[in-house]
Amino acid sequence: MDAAPDLAARSPSEAWRTRFAPPAVEPAPLTGRELDAWFRGGEPEADACEALLTWAARARGALDVAIAEGLDALRRGDRLAELACHLDDYAREVLDLGKRAAEGLALLGRELRTRPLLREALTSGRVKLRAAQTVLKVAVGEDEAAWVERAARMTVRALEAEVRRARTAPGDEEEPWLRLGARLEPEEREVLDEALALAGELMPSATRAERLEAIAQEFAGEYAGEGDPDAARVLGAAVRPSGARTGDARAAALEEETERWAALRALPDIAAPDVRFYETATAQEVDGRLRELAALRAEWEDLVGYCALAVRKSQLYRLLGFASFRQYCEERLGLSARSVEERAKVEERRWASPALQEAKREGLAFEKLRLLAKLPETEIARWTPRAKGLTCVALRRELEAEAERRMRAQGKLAVPLALRMAAVLAAAVQAVRDRTGRPLPLGTCLAVLAQHFLDTWKGGKRARSRSRKVRDRDAGHCQVPGCSRRATHAHHVLFRSHGGGDELDNQLGLCAFHHLRCIHAGHLRVVGRAPEALRWFLGGKAWSGPEPARRSGGGVEISAA
Repeated sequence: MDAAPDLAARSPSEAWRTRFAPPAVEPAPLTGRELDAWFRGGEPEADACEALLTWAARARGALDVAIAEGLDALRRGDRLAELACHLDDYAREVLDLGKRAAEGLALLGRELRTRPLLREALTSGRVKLRAAQTVLKVAVGEDEAAWVERAARMTVRALEAEVRRARTAPGDEEEPWLRLGARLEPEEREVLDEALALAGELMPSATRAERLEAIAQEFAGEYAGEGDPDAARVLGAAVRPSGARTGDARAAALEEETERWAALRALPDIAAPDVRFYETATAQEVDGRLRELAALRAEWEDLVGYCALAVRKSQLYRLLGFASFRQYCEERLGLSARSVEERAKVEERRWASPALQEAKREGLAFEKLRLLAKLPETEIARWTPRAKGLTCVALRRELEAEAERRMRAQGKLAVPLALRMAAVLAAAVQAVRDRTGRPLPLGTCLAVLAQHFLDTWKGGKRARSRSRKVRDRDAGHCQVPGCSRRATHAHHVLFRSHGGGDELDNQLGLCAFHHLRCIHAGHLRVVGRAPEALRWFLGGKAWSGPEPARRSGGGVEISAA
């Protein structure tokens, strides 16, 4: 076996107490044989790897608490407008945080302002991040103290059950998403494309999934029978649900058998960095502190991804008494299983991909690596230089456009759908099949729905306005670098009050936030000719979009803002 990284000799505890920095470990990818030797052979490296993962996960969770309060601070006043970013775009481009994680942390930061007991327990490390997020909606007022104590001593599985029983308002669970896949003949695709384009004109800010839902709703509203059909049955293999959670019965049994994993190596609680975001802090000061935290978080995340993959692939979590990797993440690491699994998935791809390893060495952030990891090995090297010069959202759009071209050439359609959208589509597809009396293929049913939508609405189609032409030219996207929103406004680069005309090259598509709160409030300025020769200025300085936080290179001293 090749020489393994000396994880056991790299205790991070002292570094955390002084500079919040991870240990200086640069582990190399492991082969299947090496994993087997580590974890099946009882090597001490296995225990060291698991302990380091636990520490890294808790350290990341402690940093997330500080980041949560910083994200909440950004949302107050005009700070986001001064940085010319939506919150989720800022988090993705600057902090290397996905939208779901950013919104969850911002919500946590906001709620902690009025939950002093929960905040103290969380920042001290007595309550882990995942447990705090579980009780966030019920730890209110006089009930706060009791829920904090439950969060400190109960498992996440048991906490979730308690919270479900305590909630009086159902329906707060996150809506599942599915992925629709269908084959269409060229003429069917042509009809569907035309209907989607018309739906886009009628609903300018709608996503493709929302436009498809509107097309289905138009037919279902007129022809669908009574009762809601089962989307899984009607759409069949065309929709793929997300993975189901391991059964609670097995998880509960293991909690009892292992006495809540009492035999596992105990690690001390990890307190969050004492970073304060005062009301008087400027947007730039809050941004600076968040960048410091994000730089540290990225280094701990590298350890989380590496060690989590080793633990998952070796199934060490089963030997430790956990029913699933999800349960291990939530109970032992104190983090959302989704975030850890996503890190491990990208790390697994990196282990097998020299091109992705090189992209990481060149400094690509995780969000960009995650996008490149979906590509074939031969494509990653071609896209890496391009990815370095693009924002995450621009890279995603270019990759999606290329994937769409490939799928179109293969006669395929792929659209992510929320569960409610899939239900509407299933009702419409069932109605088509009922009216024809034949089990038509899904692609044919989609074409029938599209033709019905065109027959219903095309007659009332109005000439495109100049604003619509501008937004169509810009593919419906806000043109501010790094913005993920759809364009709902057309902005004159040279104001008409300053002599600017209505020519298309003097206009560009913007979302309402960037148009009204950033440009017209004086924070952001654009000059030049649209769409290719535009130059942006933020706070009077040349700006090409939000810059990612830089790695700390061994730790930084964090001071209060």
